[in-house]
Amino acid sequence: MTTPPSRPHPIPRAHSFNTAAAQYAANRPSYPPALFDAIEDLAGRPLTGSRVIDMGAGTGIATALLHARGANVLAVEPGDGMTAEFRRTLPHIPIVRGDGNALPLATASADFLTYAQSWHWTDPAHSVPEALRVLRPGGALALWWNADALDVPWIAAAATRVERYLGVDPVVEKSGSGARAAASLAADPSGRLAFDRRQVRWSRRVSVDTHLANIGSHSAFLVLGEERTAAFLAEERSHLLPTFPDGIVEETYVVELLVAARP
Repeated sequence: MTTPPSRPHPIPRAHSFNTAAAQYAANRPSYPPALFDAIEDLAGRPLTGSRVIDMGAGTGIATALLHARGANVLAVEPGDGMTAEFRRTLPHIPIVRGDGNALPLATASADFLTYAQSWHWTDPAHSVPEALRVLRPGGALALWWNADALDVPWIAAAATRVERYLGVDPVVEKSGSGARAAASLAADPSGRLAFDRRQVRWSRRVSVDTHLANIGSHSAFLVLGEERTAAFLAEERSHLLPTFPDGIVEETYVVELLVAARP
């Protein structure tokens, strides 16, 4: 078995994605159309024609889908590397620098404020009031995360291997961000946000190489450095190939969605 890492790499986790933006863009999972149907249903308004601010946009995976849905999207991203990759692949969509704790946006300027895989990097003591400030009355804050479907046996086994290697709870590490966000929102000092929750299950078929590159693009591995991450991924490949001899993996996800309308 690969020896677990003895100490973390000094790159801060929140900034680690900037060192691997192209890898992130090429290998991270997208989101199913049913997710955007659910956002509209819970918000009670369409994305088409709406002013949408996509916060923590990263390389633009969610931004591109919101744009394709007919939304008028502005992306906001704090990281240099992620912003550069976004501009390379989505030059037709505007992006500005900023983060959710101090939004670089006018008051009551958005119909939707969306956070795909990014709310957990904010401080709700600041990001909740900022969301309330920027959203128009009746506008919606939508937060979501792709969570691994741990009821699938091979995915649960893989999560356990991650736990053993990193010394973390795989549910927290790979699919617990939604739970953390929900807990932090429950402590919203304004008491003005009431979130509805929905889950959307979906899957994608990718090569083992893409699957492993996806794992390696997560912050917990990015901060380890290339040598330690490569050692884990090499061993993980040896576990996967007997299960997927054709080299194609079916990843199954449950999107955790939280939507709240601004009063």
